[in-house]
Parts: sequence; structure tokens; C-alpha cells
Amino acid sequence: MENYFLEEKIYFWLLVAIPVLLLFYLVNSIWKKKAQKKFAESELLQRLASDKSVFKPGLKFVIAGIVLAMIAMALVNPKMGTKTEKIKREGVDLVFGMDVSKSMLAEDIAPNRLEKSQQLVSQIINRLAGDRIGIIAYAGSAFPQLPITTDYTSGKLFLKALNTNMVSSQGTAIDDAINLSKTYFNDVEQTNRVLVLISDGEDHETGNAKEVAEEAAKEGVTIITIGVGTKKGGPIPIKRNGIVQRYKKDKAGETVITRLNKDNLEDIAKQANGKYIDGTNTKQAVDQLIGLLQNMNKKEFEAKQVASYKDRFQWFLGAAILLILLDVLLLERRTLWVQKLNLFKEK
Repeated sequence: MENYFLEEKIYFWLLVAIPVLLLFYLVNSIWKKKAQKKFAESELLQRLASDKSVFKPGLKFVIAGIVLAMIAMALVNPKMGTKTEKIKREGVDLVFGMDVSKSMLAEDIAPNRLEKSQQLVSQIINRLAGDRIGIIAYAGSAFPQLPITTDYTSGKLFLKALNTNMVSSQGTAIDDAINLSKTYFNDVEQTNRVLVLISDGEDHETGNAKEVAEEAAKEGVTIITIGVGTKKGGPIPIKRNGIVQRYKKDKAGETVITRLNKDNLEDIAKQANGKYIDGTNTKQAVDQLIGLLQNMNKKEFEAKQVASYKDRFQWFLGAAILLILLDVLLLERRTLWVQKLNLFKEK
């Protein structure tokens, strides 16, 4: 049995147009009949338009409705994959802690800190083989985004959806992210637990991230930190429709400059037997992290085979095109050989 999911469900709203068109068609048909009765008797009309089919206008409307449904399904883009089966895999449990605070909008590193973080994690996922991944998002508080899974496709979808409006409380609660990550590692025998924190390192909350990191290390969690941003820093842009309207200011009316806190990230990694990685160069950062993971002990675990999803919009788009061609070729007058058969008892 194949797995599937629908990429853009919002386009199902197009199907609402079908009953609207049906209502319009019925009202128009009634109006036509009334107008024809005023013009001439029905017998005279049949003689004046003897080759006009009673059935084909209705058939053309049905075809139009099916075409609209097929176009809607093509836009929804169903994705289907192969059947899943349980397999043995070997790897580490890898949780990504993604900083989504407003400071991650700073553009001191292109295109901005958040998009740079997403690029880093996406490239890391591309290099993984048998590892399980999870995603946590945090700002003033932390919340789970993707539970531990081997489905890398889903991981990238959730990663792409991250934005700075996901958490109402602003700040950078790194300690909350570390505590939440510990709930992801539910296997008591699992020793290869890795938390990768991608952040600018600014911690505006309790400031006890180093103590929490030390506690996590005692539970077997290794923390690797990746810094995104520069020491010089940059302002936090406030945009509308992709255009900068202004920059964030503090209570005194001064423009806020956010800077990379490398020391904080280094201390957190050190407390949890990990390492700090400079995220400026994407390739170097990814290579460095993959190297660290390869040197860790791998654990065998049972997992489901990841479905390889493929687009299936072509089927529906092709059907719509064929039906449109049929509608163009289908004239409203009677077809000669059908007229002879008189299947619909037309006089």
C-alpha cells in the first residue's frame, strides 16, 4: 500500500466553484426555455433547429466540472511514495535546536541568520544516512516541532516552515531548548544523543544555559553549537512584503544591534562534551559536524523505511487537458451516426 500526502490543500477550495457553476447552468437553462417559449412553439423550434442536441449541452457542462476538479487536484499536488517496511538502521539520535528569535532576522550573514540556519540543517540532513532526527524551535520559550524520526523529507518540510512569528514570547531561552531536547531521547539505553544548537548565542532569559548543559551531559546528551552571525553584528529589520520599513529600537529609541555571542555558545558546548562550530561557511560547517557524528558510536535500532514521495499532479493535469480538447471537439449539434441510433429518444 502506498503512502501519500497532499502538498497544497488550500486549493481544494476551488471545488466550491462547481456547485456555483451548476446553479448558474440550471438558472440559465430555465431562462433559455422561457425565452424560447416566447419566441415560438416547441414543435416549431425543433424544426428550426433540428440538428441541435438536447443531451450535449449537459455533457459539456459535466466535462467542464470535471476539468475544474482535475485542475484543483493538480494544484493540490498529491505526493505518493513506496510502501513502508521495518528495517534495521544504525546511527545517532540528532535533535536540531533552531533559534527563531527576532535577532535571527539580522542580515549580518547572508541572506539572514535564520535562513542561513535552515540552509545549514538542510545540508546536514542531505549528508545523513541511518540517523534519526528531530527539530525544536525556541525563542522566549521552546516547543517541539518534529519528533524523532527517520523521515528526512518531513524533516525538511518542517524546517522550511520555521519563522520568527512561531513563538509569541521573544528572547532566546537556550536552557528551555536543552531541557526540551532531553524528552526526545526516550531510549534509556541510548548513549549517542546529540543536540545541535544553531543560534547567534544571545541568551536574554535566565542565563543558566551552561548549568543546564552540564546536567544534560550527565544524562548522556552531547551538545554541538553552531554560531550564525558576526561579532560586528547588525540591526534587526522589520519588513512588510519583503521591504524594510524600519529597524528595531530599544526603549531609549536607539537602534538595536545584535551580535554573535561566540563565547556563550563555546561554553555551552564545552559543558556538554561537545564542540563549537562557526556557521559562516556552510560547507565547512557541515563537513565539520558530519565528521564529529562519524566518530561517534552508532547504535542499531528498528525503524520504518522512509517513503520516497513523488509528485503526481501530472496525472490530473493531463486528464484536464484531454477533457478540454474533448470539450472543444464536442459540438452542440447532433452527431450524425448517434442521431441515427437515437439512443436518447430525441425527436
